[in-house]
Amino acid sequence: MPIIDVENLTDLDKAKMELEQKKKEVLLERTVVSKCCTEFMDHVQGLVEEDVLVKGIAEDKNPFKELKGGCVIC
Repeated sequence: MPIIDVENLTDLDKAKMELEQKKKEVLLERTVVSKCCTEFMDHVQGLVEEDVLVKGIAEDKNPFKELKGGCVIC
């Protein structure tokens, strides 16, 4: 996408650009924020069983678990 120097455009060119942007925006599907928030909360709560930040990491799968026994020098 080319960079456009808006300051060097005529008023007509600026108006055409604004009109094109408005045409794109009017086609966007809009949703009520309260509905989006409810759907998002349901999604997050549905995944809570798999979330390691909530559930924690299983001891056998924890790569950061300290090994017992210390160092062994051969």
